[in-house]
Amino acid sequence: MRRAAARKREQWPVPPVVERALHVGQTLPYNPVQPEEADRVVKTAMQLLAEIGVRFEPGTEADALLRAAGCEVLADGVVKIPEAVVERALATVARSVKLWNRDGTAGIDIDDRHTWFMPGMTCIKVYDEVTGEPRDSTRDDLALITRIADGLPNIDAICVACKDVPNSTMAGEIGEFACMAENSTKPLEFLCEYPESLQAAIDMAAAIRGSHEALAAKPYFLQIVTPLPVFYAQPHIDQVIIAARAGIPVSVGTLAIGGASSPITTAGCLVHCLATDFAGMVLGQAAKPGSFCIGSTNPYFMEPATGGIGNLPQTMLGEQIMCQIRRQMSLPSFTGLGGEAKSRRFNQDAVFEIAAMMGQIFHTRPATCDYLGSLDQGITYSLHALLLCDDMAGMLRTLWRGTVIDDDTLALSVVRDIGLFGNFLGHEHTARHCRSNMWGSRYFGGNEPLSTSGKEERDLMLRIDDDLQDRLRAAPPPALSPLVQAEIDAIQARFQA
Repeated sequence: MRRAAARKREQWPVPPVVERALHVGQTLPYNPVQPEEADRVVKTAMQLLAEIGVRFEPGTEADALLRAAGCEVLADGVVKIPEAVVERALATVARSVKLWNRDGTAGIDIDDRHTWFMPGMTCIKVYDEVTGEPRDSTRDDLALITRIADGLPNIDAICVACKDVPNSTMAGEIGEFACMAENSTKPLEFLCEYPESLQAAIDMAAAIRGSHEALAAKPYFLQIVTPLPVFYAQPHIDQVIIAARAGIPVSVGTLAIGGASSPITTAGCLVHCLATDFAGMVLGQAAKPGSFCIGSTNPYFMEPATGGIGNLPQTMLGEQIMCQIRRQMSLPSFTGLGGEAKSRRFNQDAVFEIAAMMGQIFHTRPATCDYLGSLDQGITYSLHALLLCDDMAGMLRTLWRGTVIDDDTLALSVVRDIGLFGNFLGHEHTARHCRSNMWGSRYFGGNEPLSTSGKEERDLMLRIDDDLQDRLRAAPPPALSPLVQAEIDAIQARFQA
């Protein structure tokens, strides 16, 4: 076991300066099953696609693309995908992509070596600032959440945290992309219902970059496509094709709910997840070989006693195995688990679940963790929850940095210097190392109101709220240039009723 771990470390050299989001090097991920068991899940998913098939809504461009790729396309929409076709797609798919910020000056590497944190996703309610009660979310709420997220140190990109519910139209969701671009300089994730909305987002992103060619060279956003398990409807098919051809990276996947939309066993649900992923990746490669179109289906499970979704231990285990499988295939994982809570409000129940699921990210190490701040099973968005998630993301990055073991850190010479009757408080070695590998938490550690600290006794909820009030008064990020803003406004105007 130790020899195997040592060999793995040799494959992951630590760079001279550890990147902020790098999770490989000093510490290792968790693999809950044997490698050959993970391979068997993959093999079974390919067997499902070849023998039983997957559904693609008939009458779309996918029919010709999949048939040309070597699939058997049946009249009822069932498509049987031979194992060789899946393997060819896995061989040509891009396994990494750089997602660039609004100005095109800095990027984040979406791959299996980094983990990035984002707010979201697509909640339909927020907690009212005055009453504290849930209410329908608006574009103004999305703008506020985006501005707060833009200023958080461990939030790396922005996605659609909440919907513009009063404008639940194509124009409304196009406005959501514009709203994120207007209120943050960070890279974006986008999720939409209509293919036309995706094309409008591409046009707006091209206006920001200067051209569609410049956008393909420096992608500004990652498109999330959400089919049903083993079923791709026309909007999902069209979005995969449009994005792949435009050079927009795609995360294609859904939530497979064990006991409802997939088998209730962990292994059976994982097979359903991977079959859905592989089908989308085959379509992406058929549309444009070499494109970044990565499967991202997550396993969830039904509570048999209530019919509710999200049995915590089984969902955590399923996620751990799914991330292991993707690591073995050198594919990045995208997770819907970390930072989300079933709790209806931001209370002790939410804090427990957020802490448990964010802690799991240390072991699973997905490429993105993009449900930060979602409560009530993804219905209601909480800025307080987002702030806690951001702080815990800092904890994870502290853990991923690991520790250095050398003569200086082993400190035997320091012990010789001090001896057995002194203490280390005033030693130079202590001063030099006292802040290394320490979590600079805003709410815990040195900021906890312990009886020995002399700080005012304010519980976690109040400490987070104090921080939020300060951030609400902060200056907004830089605005778009008037010329680019005018182009974005013109694109939105095309879709107004």
